Amino acid sequence: MANNISALNNNKSPSAQVQLQASLKTSKWSLLKNQKQLVFMSVPLLIYILLFSYAPIWGWLMAFQNYKPAKSFFNQKWVGLQQFEYLFKDEAFIRDFVNTLCMSVINLVLSFVTAIILALLLNEIKNMFFKRTIQTISYLPHFLSWIIVCGIVSTCLSTEGGIVNEVLMALGIIDSPVLWLSEGKYFWGIVGAANVWKELGWNTIIYIAAIASIDPAQYEAAEMDGAGRFRKMWNVTLPGIKSTIIILLIMNIGRVMDAGFEIQYILGNGLVSDWSETIDIYVLKYGIKQFNYSLATAAGIIRSVISIVLLFAANFVAKKLGEERLI
Repeated sequence: MANNISALNNNKSPSAQVQLQASLKTSKWSLLKNQKQLVFMSVPLLIYILLFSYAPIWGWLMAFQNYKPAKSFFNQKWVGLQQFEYLFKDEAFIRDFVNTLCMSVINLVLSFVTAIILALLLNEIKNMFFKRTIQTISYLPHFLSWIIVCGIVSTCLSTEGGIVNEVLMALGIIDSPVLWLSEGKYFWGIVGAANVWKELGWNTIIYIAAIASIDPAQYEAAEMDGAGRFRKMWNVTLPGIKSTIIILLIMNIGRVMDAGFEIQYILGNGLVSDWSETIDIYVLKYGIKQFNYSLATAAGIIRSVISIVLLFAANFVAKKLGEERLI
């Protein structure tokens, strides 16, 4: 199939291009026919996605109404873009939008860098028992609920016996305990650190699998050229997993407006609300507590549309740069 695509790009004859396009379509159908078992296995997943991801989209119509639960859906008052105009003028929404974006970028950068570094280091461990032990320990926090994680974070940052304050005072970095969860300037860093601790091991799985697929002959050739461990990481391992990094980066950019909800909601308080509240909390506040479903729906639409635009933009940039892409 790759040869057909190359020939299609190089051949300028219209008739030849038509023939190659037909051949390419036939190859695709033949591939689907040969893998029909996999296609049938994917049907339940496809139905699940259609029912729970696409079917509810009709509810977006509430964003263009002054929705009242007591009335039937089609008897609501239509207000056009009034809800969106209110959101773009609402200082609270603008603040929550900035909080969401900043925390998402922090989580994205920290999770990507730390996961790649851990995968590279684990790949250099030759003792399999020790390597698997480290992997297992790093995976375990992923299976903890955010409620438990937030409890651990609160305990570690406590002013009464919290390990963070105790260690910093023992090192002479601070003179007295710091109220970490009462000062907004620390909140984004705390969220980023908690996300890294919880998801670091889990995020390395794909990178470790990608590293395992690299041809060992490349390491042997690099070693014969006098490359050490760090040089082999830089010149062999990283280029070998470059396509995986690009694909995961594109996918995570598409989720950049999803900064999370649980950790911000649980650890947040009135003293740090200007830094802790996200769009999800804004939707909860107006949609559930104040019963303004139309405004909450409009806020959710803005977040979703921005995520879609970022996803396609990242994919387009990757295509222009000649890198791997989703579509």
